[in-house]
Amino acid sequence: MSLTKIKHMVTFSLHAGKDTPEAEAFLKTSAAELAPIPGVEHFEVFHQVSSKNEFDYGFSMVFADQAAYEAYNQHPVHQKYVAERWLKEVSRFQEIDFKLHEALHS
Repeated sequence: MSLTKIKHMVTFSLHAGKDTPEAEAFLKTSAAELAPIPGVEHFEVFHQVSSKNEFDYGFSMVFADQAAYEAYNQHPVHQKYVAERWLKEVSRFQEIDFKLHEALHS
């Protein structure tokens, strides 16, 4: 992974609960809507298995650089998804955005 790439991750839980038909529908719809947005690379959906984490699911994706990440955040599909799905169906979340640590990966 290039030093300019950004790994965007979000862990979350849903109002619908874990392992429910509604949760599965949310995960499938989210992947179908978000993964095709220009600039999104390596979109993945995760199911939490650790008892040390309070969140049930996770999304991960990679962006080539800060500009691609910002374009994703401003993209109309992402904006609509956040307003119509995320804010209504997600009960809590944590967002993490990382770049490779230059001193260790140069």
